[in-house]
Amino acid sequence: MNLDPALLEILVCPQCRATLFVDDDASELVRHLCAGLPVRRDIPVMLVDEARALR
Repeated sequence: MNLDPALLEILVCPQCRATLFVDDDASELVRHLCAGLPVRRDIPVMLVDEARALR
């Protein structure tokens, strides 16, 4: 993934406003280690309905 570091500083979870962490292996932004938001073509998909449960 090639995401702008300045963008990563301002992005938060669209549901709970938690900080997001990059998971390069899964091409996702991860929140609280409970859900992953996909990144497609280096664009974060910030839709709750698109989140993948990690547990």
